[in-house]
Amino acid sequence: MSSADIEIDADNAEADLSVKMVAKAGGSGFDVKSVEATKGFDADGARVTVNPRYNIETEATDVVVNYNNGDTDVKLTASVDNQEVTISHQIDGDNRIAPTLSNGGDVSVEWERKLNDDSSLTATLKPNESLDVEWKDADWTANVNMPIDGTNINGANVSIKRDVSF
Repeated sequence: MSSADIEIDADNAEADLSVKMVAKAGGSGFDVKSVEATKGFDADGARVTVNPRYNIETEATDVVVNYNNGDTDVKLTASVDNQEVTISHQIDGDNRIAPTLSNGGDVSVEWERKLNDDSSLTATLKPNESLDVEWKDADWTANVNMPIDGTNINGANVSIKRDVSF
């Protein structure tokens, strides 16, 4: 073996802080690929996490801020060039809706319907792009991806898989 991938996770539960580093060690030495940290805290009955990330290889940086008060989860992902916000709300015990907006004008809406304890149906609509449907039923998962061009749906892709444990 000429190289090894290394992942280091350091957690401090008392400080509600974790740090993760991904690197490669080998013939060319030790190269750090990415570094990120996550800091969490509670505020007025809600949970807030802040997760700055830096990819050293690509010099890409962003931050993910998450706010969760139980039924509603707000996730903001922001870099210098791109910003995206998702607001996910648990409508009742069986239904969740999550619209996503980006600074580039992209919009998507995800709806998840719990069918029973180990079965759910999730539909994600990206206008003028695609409609994706995922049906999970215990160990089985079926995915349907339907590209959308205006009002036309063409060339649906269907996949089915089953998880098998030995």
